[in-house]
Amino acid sequence: MKHSSFHPPVLIIAAVLFAIALDPVSGHGQSKEASKPGADAAKRNALLSTSLVWTFGSKQQHGWYIYTPLVKQLINTKQDSASVQFARAVARWQAKSALKPSGVIDEETLYAMIKTWQDARLKDRSVATPDQLLTAPLSDFYDPTRAEELRQVERRTYAAYKRMVAAAVGDRSLGLDHKGSELTSGEKYLKIISAFRSREYQEKLRREAPNSGSAGLAVNSPHFTGRALDLYVGGEAVDTRDANRALQVQTRVYQWLVRNAGRFGFRPYCYEPWHWEYVK
Repeated sequence: MKHSSFHPPVLIIAAVLFAIALDPVSGHGQSKEASKPGADAAKRNALLSTSLVWTFGSKQQHGWYIYTPLVKQLINTKQDSASVQFARAVARWQAKSALKPSGVIDEETLYAMIKTWQDARLKDRSVATPDQLLTAPLSDFYDPTRAEELRQVERRTYAAYKRMVAAAVGDRSLGLDHKGSELTSGEKYLKIISAFRSREYQEKLRREAPNSGSAGLAVNSPHFTGRALDLYVGGEAVDTRDANRALQVQTRVYQWLVRNAGRFGFRPYCYEPWHWEYVK
């Protein structure tokens, strides 16, 4: 009668395979979980949100905290930007964008996000023809004394704007003062600050603000099309100082626009919280 014999290496391999079969989580599952961004990535985001040095339109910027609402919308999360869950949402977006899924919004990732937002903006900057424009009523404007020639809007853009305002009015969480689907004269939020601007008027603005730079008053402005609207979202209406923009992006109205404006065909200009472009 022959006796079976097992070599020690064979016994070890068999034991390991048996353990994995009984506890798959400690095998493949655990390594997959360990590969996800964790507390370290969350800490890096908390730091870089205010300290990352980068450039936009020749202007040095510090941190990406002003863009947090847009980032959350882009990566589809409501989690705090210093949380592990936020870092993992960043990693998922990075993986889809062919970036290293570190979960950290570093310079490379931030520029990729900005490119995504910029690519969604108006491509055709052709000046609107008179037949494409209408003159909106004063009741739609932030400045109740705005001249008639400065109240022109491209027709389809204006119709989309009115639909968007009606939807915002219907959202009670915003607390907008309204009558029916219209904003009252006393309500400032979502009123139009500026719409169509002629080349001549734009050049006049540039002469009055010579230090605005390429991140300020564009030489080839989307306002030429009549399809760009500056809307009041809080703070100083069109002030690009960080403190003002940081205030604006925290308002309920701005955050509502980030979540909902796309349904009506509007896309943001990330640098200016008040600037929205109709792209349909």
